[in-house]
Amino acid sequence: MRIFLSFILLACTSILNAQITAPGASAARYTDYPLTGNNDPIFIFCSSDGYSLASLNAVSPGGSGPFDFTWTKWDEPGSDFSIIVAQENDVLSSSLSNIDEGGYRVEISDGVDYDTSFIAWVFIDSPLAVAGLRDFKCNYVALDGEAATDPFYYADPADGTSVELPNDFSFIWSSDPVSTIPYPELELDPQTFDPPLEDVWYNLHVVDSFGCSADSSFFYESIHVKADFEADPVQGEAPLEVFITDNSVRSNSYRWEFGDDTISYLQSPVSHTYYYPGNYKMKLFIESELFCKDSMSVDITVEPSTLNIPNVFTPDGDGNNDFFYVDNKSLRTIFVQVFSKNGQRVYVFDGESDELKDWQGWDGNIGNSKASPGIYFYIIRARGWDDVVYEGKEFRGFLYLYR
Repeated sequence: MRIFLSFILLACTSILNAQITAPGASAARYTDYPLTGNNDPIFIFCSSDGYSLASLNAVSPGGSGPFDFTWTKWDEPGSDFSIIVAQENDVLSSSLSNIDEGGYRVEISDGVDYDTSFIAWVFIDSPLAVAGLRDFKCNYVALDGEAATDPFYYADPADGTSVELPNDFSFIWSSDPVSTIPYPELELDPQTFDPPLEDVWYNLHVVDSFGCSADSSFFYESIHVKADFEADPVQGEAPLEVFITDNSVRSNSYRWEFGDDTISYLQSPVSHTYYYPGNYKMKLFIESELFCKDSMSVDITVEPSTLNIPNVFTPDGDGNNDFFYVDNKSLRTIFVQVFSKNGQRVYVFDGESDELKDWQGWDGNIGNSKASPGIYFYIIRARGWDDVVYEGKEFRGFLYLYR
């Protein structure tokens, strides 16, 4: 756009400096006649419909007025300015309104000893922009664009030689709301394999060498689908309950594969529980009413079973290390016994599955009394959801209670 703006400013300067001007013109150029090389102004009027009319104004650069102004138009078959358009006498300036394309000459005379003439060419510029839909499928949209500019020709008054006035164009595709359009300024017929998921207006904007522009738009109703869901959490110990939120677009049927040999056809299962440690891939397959398909997957990690036994705890009520708790992950069952140094069992816990989630450990009390500081003995047996068994000498040992 900076190029066109610079050109328009240059054109306006040229218009103001000329003896024949064009009020309302959008741009100006100068002729380059093959024989004479003279430079007459060329005025461009932008038109959205191609039928707008132009206007010219002339003033005398010298002499003492009033003046007689005689306007004639270029006659292409005769190769001369022989078509009389208008004449005004005893005025200081003269104008032509509502004129069409072509070459115009104005002769200015004071009726005594001053006589001069000027030539100007006028063109009505209406670029073409046509936007359409070439094709669409489930996975792409193909746009169909057409852009063109009017060819302009002026003539050398010396012999009628026709000269082309160059006029090129640039273009850009856009959409509202914004969606992906590959190479929107390079391809008149772009094709996207990342189609919009919502209805959009596509627009083709064309600008030519003189800053004249045209737009064409059309409405596209999306048919495309997207499989999308959130899984939370995606990692943890067994049994791991993963909550599912479906965000799919334009889906009519669902197939969920959880990676553990279970399948669901519900639109949005509330959750799925993984009982065995391992790596899983939760997959979603969708299909629309128009049989467009998509899929996505999320990796789920269920951590293997572990069991870590502390050898000291301090049940002094400070909120730090107040319980003898066996740190564990993915345990299916656990049986914990704690004995005093003289063999009395002071604590026991036998839990499985959901009971383990609420287990806090031994609080250092025996009945309603605080256990004495000193050495205690523990025996632990456990089994993980991965069927790892924790028992034997390795899981027997001494525990120190400090207050």
